[in-house]
Amino acid sequence: MTEAREARAVVTVAMGADEAAAVLTGDLRTRLAEIADFTENWTDLYRADIVMTGWGSPALTRTVLDRAPRLRAVVHAAGSVKRVVTDAVWERGLVVSSAADANAGPVVDYACGAIALAAKRALGTAAAYERGWPAFGERQGADGLTVGVVGASRIGRRVIARLGASEAGYQVLLYDPYVSAAEAARLGVELVDVTTLCRASTIITLHAPELPETYRLLDAERLALIRDGGTVINTARGSLIDTEALTRECVTGRLDAFLDVTDPEPLPQGHPLPALPNVLVTPHIAGAQGSEVRRLGVFAVGEVERLLKGKPLLGQVAREELDRLA
Repeated sequence: MTEAREARAVVTVAMGADEAAAVLTGDLRTRLAEIADFTENWTDLYRADIVMTGWGSPALTRTVLDRAPRLRAVVHAAGSVKRVVTDAVWERGLVVSSAADANAGPVVDYACGAIALAAKRALGTAAAYERGWPAFGERQGADGLTVGVVGASRIGRRVIARLGASEAGYQVLLYDPYVSAAEAARLGVELVDVTTLCRASTIITLHAPELPETYRLLDAERLALIRDGGTVINTARGSLIDTEALTRECVTGRLDAFLDVTDPEPLPQGHPLPALPNVLVTPHIAGAQGSEVRRLGVFAVGEVERLLKGKPLLGQVAREELDRLA
């Protein structure tokens, strides 16, 4: 009995206590205990074969990894691994997996909901409700609108698929320098440069990673190209937009915006954007929240099971891809 127990893999859960409780619900803890010994004591890292990280996890630096001689894999029960995975992880040859796919679903729902509301200019119409209902000829619909998607990321591709399946008949443009014309054709979109996308789109939705080349991708000049009555939707990273330039456009009422992320985040008290009737600012809630967080635990426990059975991981992250991931 002792020998069998010693042969079991050890999984150390290294995240905040509240986060771990939400991600690893009771049934998932039972499932994990059936396949491995698991502990939430960070001092047990020295005997861990797998570390499960998430919100509240420390960075896996060389100093940390020196305390974990048996470690062979990092299973991240959240989206981006960038704040956790350091060069030392790759130097050790550790396998890395992320539950980013599980986190993507709620973001796609949020973005597509915002697109549907933007198509009808719902924010401005709602703000004017007390002044009376709009006349029939003043109402707007989604059919035939051009939507510009910035970034064919895992979320961007799902948004594109949803738009393609919509009865609205959206015309979808894509800006992504890493996507070929042939791949764009397979996605059913027209590949364009970012300037053309801004000029031609009524709605722009951002799904690109935070990189030096995407910093303020939508600057004052490009925002000015968007047609009057257009909408900017950002569920990616706040730094992709010049916040003050967008504020100026929204203050005039020329553009609307749905912003789940901002730069800075949060916006300082008294910033005009949250108070504007044609802008909705939410506190980074598009990703998994509340009851949705369990999806991350389901994915992570599944990855541990696959790892221990020698099966391919669904969320494996390659070092060369990391810079281009959200």
